[in-house]
Amino acid sequence: MENVLRPVIVVGGSVVLTLVLGWVTDLLLRKAHQRDPDTPLWQLLRRGRVPYQLVLCAGLLRGSYDQAQLIEAHRVGVGRALTLVLIGSTAWMVIHIASAVVEASYSRYARAHHDQARVRRVRTQVSLITRVVAAVVGVVAVAAMLLTFPAMRAAGASLLASAGILGIVAGVAAQSTLGNLFAGLQIAFGDMVRLGDTVVVDGEWGTIEEITLTFLTVRTWDERRITMPVSYFTSKPFENWSRGSPQMSGTVFFHLDHSAPLEEMRDKLRDILRECPAWDGRDYTLAVTDTTPSTMEVRALVTAKDASDIWTVRVTVREQMIRWLAEEHSYALPRVNTADAALPMNGNGNGNGNGQLSPDGAARRPFQPRQAGRG
Repeated sequence: MENVLRPVIVVGGSVVLTLVLGWVTDLLLRKAHQRDPDTPLWQLLRRGRVPYQLVLCAGLLRGSYDQAQLIEAHRVGVGRALTLVLIGSTAWMVIHIASAVVEASYSRYARAHHDQARVRRVRTQVSLITRVVAAVVGVVAVAAMLLTFPAMRAAGASLLASAGILGIVAGVAAQSTLGNLFAGLQIAFGDMVRLGDTVVVDGEWGTIEEITLTFLTVRTWDERRITMPVSYFTSKPFENWSRGSPQMSGTVFFHLDHSAPLEEMRDKLRDILRECPAWDGRDYTLAVTDTTPSTMEVRALVTAKDASDIWTVRVTVREQMIRWLAEEHSYALPRVNTADAALPMNGNGNGNGNGQLSPDGAARRPFQPRQAGRG
């Protein structure tokens, strides 16, 4: 009877104690969140119930398994398996706690600061710091798991002795990966590009959607995703429209007839912008920037608070101005002459009555067939 009750008490007691401690901890976190609902830390920590309970259960079973006297023939193997579970669940819980603390700190910082550029920079740094912590904890956990095996402990001395050579070989083999890793850290703390920045890369306009230690994702205006190595942004030039102030100026070009009413166009541009919510009200101008023998180039300069709004302002001005010109001043739109040029009817050699010219510019006479009977 003792051989049956002992394993049941040990295993069942460990499971029950794990559930009770998990419930008590979750209750305390709920009460802390109710007292301070503006702090998201307690709610984020509650999401780590699974790794927390796994650590408790694995630790209790590992400490009391010898008293259970269960599966004595495989006691060493079961104990090592519980140790591996304990190490892995501990690493999982540490990563979750670190992520919760970093995320809560970022949320508090974002609420306290209204500078979106600075908030995006901190967000980029926070995401990369979280990934670095997860990578370090994961490597340490794997190393600890390997050291639980006696064969790996015996090989540790030889591994340390050859660490210098292995480091050189690994550095040469992973040169590109290490370059991207250091480039990711440089982007995170050098404030070159941040999450949410509007950039132009290789002729593609988009927004930075994700930044990791090795790659960066740009979401284009047509919902495509371009994945690029982070080393690209440290070695090649690119346009960052969100650098500094997000305010932008945009241009709209019109090719019109020389008789276009410029003053009335300026008044119409002002009226269009006043009715456009995307215009920030800073500035607008309309001027002739170029001319050709048949048309002139008119440029409208408008402003907006960011890249998205400047696109809206430009298309709105272009559409409404063209419609207004077509309805009110159709003569101002460019015209193409399609009628044939007719020469005057005279006998001075510049015309011949049918409007035809010879290749050298002289008038050509129409072809007349020779009459029969003439020499």
